Amino acid sequence: MPDPASSSAVAGPGGWSAHAAFVAPARARAELWRLPLGLVLVAAVGLALNALMAVVLSALVPGFWHGDIAAGGPPGRSPAALLVLLCTFGFFALGAGLAVGALHGRGFASLIGPLRPALAQFRAVLMMLGLVGLVLVLLPPYETGLALEPNMTLPAWLALLPLSLVALVIQVGAEEVLFRGYLQQQLAARFDNPLIWIGLPSLLFASGHYVPSEAGENALLVAGWAAVFGMLMADLTARAGTLGPAIAVHLANNVVALLLISVTDSMSGLALFVSPTASIDPAMVRAWLPVDFAMMLVSWLAARLALRR
Repeated sequence: MPDPASSSAVAGPGGWSAHAAFVAPARARAELWRLPLGLVLVAAVGLALNALMAVVLSALVPGFWHGDIAAGGPPGRSPAALLVLLCTFGFFALGAGLAVGALHGRGFASLIGPLRPALAQFRAVLMMLGLVGLVLVLLPPYETGLALEPNMTLPAWLALLPLSLVALVIQVGAEEVLFRGYLQQQLAARFDNPLIWIGLPSLLFASGHYVPSEAGENALLVAGWAAVFGMLMADLTARAGTLGPAIAVHLANNVVALLLISVTDSMSGLALFVSPTASIDPAMVRAWLPVDFAMMLVSWLAARLALRR
């Protein structure tokens, strides 16, 4: 276990110096037994609140619950169903907050880092990613191979956009709080090796994206994409000392994938366009994964440029 008084264990290569302060709140109670118990608490709280929500919705809006959510099939195919699904991620963030309070003697805000710098970094990275997106839009048109169909009218999409963005912030914020906040902090407080405090949360993050029932033969490739994404977000968190940049990059990625163009059968309810061809053609998805990897790297470099680290 690293010396609690030393920051060298988590400072890592040049550019990771801010990570020591980010991890510092986790050092007081970093005994290894606390982390798995905390994860059990996170899961228990998240699942219990999901069950409570099911009871409430089935009683208050039975038609919506049975028709849009409990009917089976790909989840999140209607706007309301996807909004509910995205917001349920917040239950697990609440579980993480309870876990750090009960088992590690610290507050929820410590999972994010200093709030003012986190917000400033979030804005800076989001503006940089917006600039990158604008440049991509202005580039000469190129053939995507995706047959796009409107999923909803533009007025309806714009009317839902504020709610959609709030739901996405809840979803990506909860994932970052759990994986790059709770897991990364507690592991880094206990172990020096970044292969552990970057690698283990990223593998767990990837396992949550391994869904053969939806991705089919591309399930491993999608999980691999998620693993690399998790490692890059862990790096940004170590450089920034807050979750602000990781939340910004994650949000920008999911805005494109969930609000602009959906290429899967599931979680398409809020998208402006859908690509039915991509959702049933594994070869097309495989062909687009290298483009996704490239965009992920561009987003990571753009975030580093915004942070100047």
